[in-house]
Amino acid sequence: MFDPDIAPSGTLLGLLQRGRGDGTLHALAAPRAEALAALNHCVLRDPRRDWQVENRSLYYARLYLDLDGRLGEIEQHLFHPDDLIDTSEERTGLALAVLGHLASYGRDDALVLLRRYAATGGNWAWALDELALRDDDAGLRALAAPVLARFPHTPEGEAALAAAVRDAFEPRPWRLWADDRRAPATAARVRAAREQGSFDRWQRQLRPTGPRPGWSVREVLDWAQQGLDAHPTQHRHVPATRCLTAVAGPEDRLEIIEAAAFGPEAARATALRYLAEHHDPQALDLIETAAADPGELVSSAAVTAFERMRSTAALERARAWIHRGDALGAAAAGMLACRGAAYDSALVLAALRRTVRTEGCDAPVLWDLVDGAGRLAITCAAPVLRHIYRETASSHLRGRAARALAATDPSFAAGFAVECLWDCEESTRELAARHATTADARVVDQLRRLAADPAEEAEVQTAVLSRFEPEAPTA
Repeated sequence: MFDPDIAPSGTLLGLLQRGRGDGTLHALAAPRAEALAALNHCVLRDPRRDWQVENRSLYYARLYLDLDGRLGEIEQHLFHPDDLIDTSEERTGLALAVLGHLASYGRDDALVLLRRYAATGGNWAWALDELALRDDDAGLRALAAPVLARFPHTPEGEAALAAAVRDAFEPRPWRLWADDRRAPATAARVRAAREQGSFDRWQRQLRPTGPRPGWSVREVLDWAQQGLDAHPTQHRHVPATRCLTAVAGPEDRLEIIEAAAFGPEAARATALRYLAEHHDPQALDLIETAAADPGELVSSAAVTAFERMRSTAALERARAWIHRGDALGAAAAGMLACRGAAYDSALVLAALRRTVRTEGCDAPVLWDLVDGAGRLAITCAAPVLRHIYRETASSHLRGRAARALAATDPSFAAGFAVECLWDCEESTRELAARHATTADARVVDQLRRLAADPAEEAEVQTAVLSRFEPEAPTA
């Protein structure tokens, strides 16, 4: 996670960075040079707050097609000297994913760039994964030599090759190379690497480093603390909680309570999670105390333990804690939003407004609060939901705001639902396909385009087709 530099939401660049449907519509209406400059800025400087879960690649690839954009700037970015130094996926991943989609749309220039980068680039594994889905066998076979040349014929090189084969997201190229009779030396090397990867997994299973059967509660808590004291640090309180569940009995309750109140950090975090998961009567009081602890591990474990609770007592305590201005108050607000009753609507709405006012439109608790506004159908939350929709940099949060607006805002079908048909997130496009009014001619045209696009997700196309199917005759 990182915080990219996001332009204001009312600008073309800001719209495209957020992946909003209006970004595409404004780009198509803007001067082509201006639109391409903004598009290239987004692709070369990934704007996503969480690049591992937010979608932008298909959104940007479609806009390249609509604008007939050339790929010169992407090429310069991929083969810049920085690529020799910075091989992190964040720098080139979005550009490679965009090229992958363009290749699937028949752009040969994108396919050539992917092949060249897979042979010489720093983030070659990502490019190879893209090609595994789109290139033919001949194109992939041609990459065997340059890819394997990255791994010297040394014990270290062979170990690195085995790890690369084992961790490949798309195994097709490696299987193709392992079965290539025209290159027996290459095939033998890849097969040996695959066998080594399987052997490594088997070896790890034979050398477990965690708790053993017969461990006591004290030994499990000590194991958790030893991980925190190790170098590098190993946070073991979550698996230690599971182990504690396996070994602890009623006679160990007082020892666990003592550890939750006075133990060292990792042991305390483990005990707190255990007591919360077992709905111990002392858990909520211990969580309240631990949430104010200066140690980040203890305070965050206390909040997480509370968030995982599903008891009526936890819900009652959330109603008392929702006014707190700390992380425990945010967790209480999220719990009420997710599990509260209709009479909690005022509390959820107040927390929603307060969070936006004090923390902005990207506060983590907004995910639950926005969902809660929709679940509880808080119609007077529509103005603040529209504000979150416009301003948030998270395309996932915007999609949640859209779902909440569908439940609270009568104008959604003719308003935001229309632009959502061009949104970067497939779940948001699916929502729009079910709600957008067909009185707008743009809606019908876009629904047809989505239905015919082979790159579109099946769920979106199912929602689109449901709009065109004739109604069943009534008896």
